[in-house]
Amino acid sequence: MTKTLLSFGHGYCARALTRLLAPEGWRVIGTTRSADKAATLQGEGVEPLIWPGADMTPALRVATHLLISAGPDEAGDPVLNALKRDIARAAPRLVWAGYLSTTGVYGDHGGGWVDETTPPSPSTKRGRLRAEAEAAWRAIPGLPLHIFRLAGIYGPGRGPFAKVRAGTARRIVKPGQVFSRIHVEDVAQVLHASMQAPAPGAIYNLCDDDPAPPEDVIAHAAHLLGAPVPPAIPIEEAEMSAMARSFYAESKRVRNDRIKDELGVTLRYPSYRDGLAALLRSEG
Repeated sequence: MTKTLLSFGHGYCARALTRLLAPEGWRVIGTTRSADKAATLQGEGVEPLIWPGADMTPALRVATHLLISAGPDEAGDPVLNALKRDIARAAPRLVWAGYLSTTGVYGDHGGGWVDETTPPSPSTKRGRLRAEAEAAWRAIPGLPLHIFRLAGIYGPGRGPFAKVRAGTARRIVKPGQVFSRIHVEDVAQVLHASMQAPAPGAIYNLCDDDPAPPEDVIAHAAHLLGAPVPPAIPIEEAEMSAMARSFYAESKRVRNDRIKDELGVTLRYPSYRDGLAALLRSEG
């Protein structure tokens, strides 16, 4: 039987995972809302489905693995809202299901450490919606669900270099503020490792070994480019969107021992320093 991944919201992380699966002969079916993105996915070896709109029944019948990257809103999880009964019927046939969540479900810990045993206590709307979506997916009987709580994702096309070069990067400083982050290739390898060793019910934090103040990351990017380090701006003086400000409402350090101990993962980029250096090399 052909291993078949059905990916809802086939975006940045799912595309990185596909690059690992394709050489192994996997069939990958991915949903997108855009015809232009569908053409791009097809060029990457993915069978695109424009959804909402497409009939998902045939894909759910052949899927052996299920990945959910689509984010929830106030109405709930969009995949479950439309397809909960169909997914429940498919659950006994699935080998693995993965839900991409966020470390935001842990809320604010004043810079302290959290791990997968830390009870969710979201303090932002985004975190609350993700915690509710996690619970909704866990409630499907027989679904071999794995929850992946992702820190801030960066990688090709998502690094600080463009803003540093353009002179628009800002070093916003909030004393004691730390974030965890992870390179998209490490997200992909964790998902891949989990698919090879399913453990239904497992929760994994996906982050690197080096939680750090965001202004340090910008400063290091500037150093790598030989560019001036942007001046520090106290958060009280910074003009920020509501979304950006919500990220600064929470400060925590996230442990990642479980992906190493249970999945045997060795991070390719254990620090943002490693990841940024690799990004710069890839840009030539």
